[in-house]
Amino acid sequence: MEPRQVLRNATIVDGGGRAPFRADLSIVGGRIDVVGAVQPESGDVEVECTGRFILPGFIDTHSHADGQLFRSDVQLALLRQGVTTVIGGQDGVSYAPGDGRFASEYFAAINGAHPSYRGSSVAELLATYDDRTALNFAYLVPAGTVRHEVMGRSPAPADLEQLGRMTRLVEEGIRDGAIGLSTGLDYVPGIYADSDELAALCRPVARAGAIYVSHMRGGYETNSAAGLEEVVEICLASGVRAHVSHFHAPADILVALMSSLAGRGMEITFDAYPYTRGCTLLGMPLLPPELAIRPVEEIVAELARPEVRDRLRRDWFPRVARQPSLGPDWPAMITLGHIAAAAEYDWAHGLTLAEASERVGQDPVTFSLDLLVASRLEVNAVMAVRHPRPVEELGRILSHPRHVGGSDGIFVGAHPHPRGYGTFARFLRRYTREEGFYDWPTAAVHLAAGPAELFGFADRGRLVPGAVADIVVLDPDRVADHATYDEPRALATGIDDVFVRGVRVLDGGALTGAHPGRGLRRRERAPHQRNAHE
Repeated sequence: MEPRQVLRNATIVDGGGRAPFRADLSIVGGRIDVVGAVQPESGDVEVECTGRFILPGFIDTHSHADGQLFRSDVQLALLRQGVTTVIGGQDGVSYAPGDGRFASEYFAAINGAHPSYRGSSVAELLATYDDRTALNFAYLVPAGTVRHEVMGRSPAPADLEQLGRMTRLVEEGIRDGAIGLSTGLDYVPGIYADSDELAALCRPVARAGAIYVSHMRGGYETNSAAGLEEVVEICLASGVRAHVSHFHAPADILVALMSSLAGRGMEITFDAYPYTRGCTLLGMPLLPPELAIRPVEEIVAELARPEVRDRLRRDWFPRVARQPSLGPDWPAMITLGHIAAAAEYDWAHGLTLAEASERVGQDPVTFSLDLLVASRLEVNAVMAVRHPRPVEELGRILSHPRHVGGSDGIFVGAHPHPRGYGTFARFLRRYTREEGFYDWPTAAVHLAAGPAELFGFADRGRLVPGAVADIVVLDPDRVADHATYDEPRALATGIDDVFVRGVRVLDGGALTGAHPGRGLRRRERAPHQRNAHE
């Protein structure tokens, strides 16, 4: 039998919203045994926590660590922020159902390739995470992948037979343990799915009591009302609960929209990260959907043709310049984060398209298209915004009661967005300790208890007897993010000890080498019971 572990003399922030209190915490068999006074016993393994807080492990509700979570450096980056569970399958594109080749091609610059999945189902994908990572991984059935499995690259509306096949794939994914369904309605092929198709896919999700998670259509910001109204339409047609991914919009717009939903009896939640810049595939804003949906080989061949380039320059790039989030200065707004299979462009990592194109004496359109061809489209980019939001405005968004913590973290690339390395530590440093938008109990709700409740992790997110011992020990005076747009991989500090399923995975800020993580499977329960996960 494993020895009992006792965290001594800690300040407990239990996730239930109550004021912090001094206590010990013991762990037996991977679960919390006692929160209170724990009498010493022979054989105890003790961790001294004087001056430190204990919080439930954080749940990153929007992560692109799907294929990268097996890397020790990614595990370290997440654990140093206190993240013990990530939710993948985001934005409608990931490996299962199917053999993973579509996601590994189209989302190569976002999720990367999975190192071992060669299966065909969500069950087989989730099994690849068991005992192979220090963190837990939960999964959303990606609707774009489902559409590709049934309809390939067709932009046409689904017919009844195709819709039936897609619905069965969603049902199978939920039975296999997925916690819900995701869409990415600005990516292909999701951009071609109408609300009737999405409502049909959401019906089995609703029957299972699972959740619909959407990257909304239309680019958010001042277009958020239209995207959110489509989410509402899908909810009303299917009965599903909904959650909005990475909700970025002016605070006045976001707060007004959430108030309007509450007035209509809609309890839609959202995640948002504490940065103003985004990150996506370079090809998403720079290529029209009817081209982007084609196989990479065909796209590369098309982009090499002078007449195609002329047409894009004439008909498409003026539309890029009119995008509200970019504008006519779009080359200066896009910083290159990941460039694959093109060593001749390694020098361009961290430069904007404007800087890189000037360095080689090309106009930005020519440079961008040359880069996409050379890299076979595997490029991601950090996207600046024309009107960066100050801390005060972001604080209004992040402290909204319908908000939960999510990073949208992408770990592919030489110069990634810093959100993968700093989001949760930034929540704690800037928005809790420095600015006071959260107190510590509220931070635990937004980052742990709230996500656990929302996604059905009934035995996580709280420090109570019987809960799974996913636990973070942090120094409230030292916890801080250090990743910046210039130094995006700098690790967070102040979180030195982390437990996953009762196993110490971070000790003194270093990985222990233990891999207690699981692919968390959603389990069906009787109607009066909450959902549980392994």
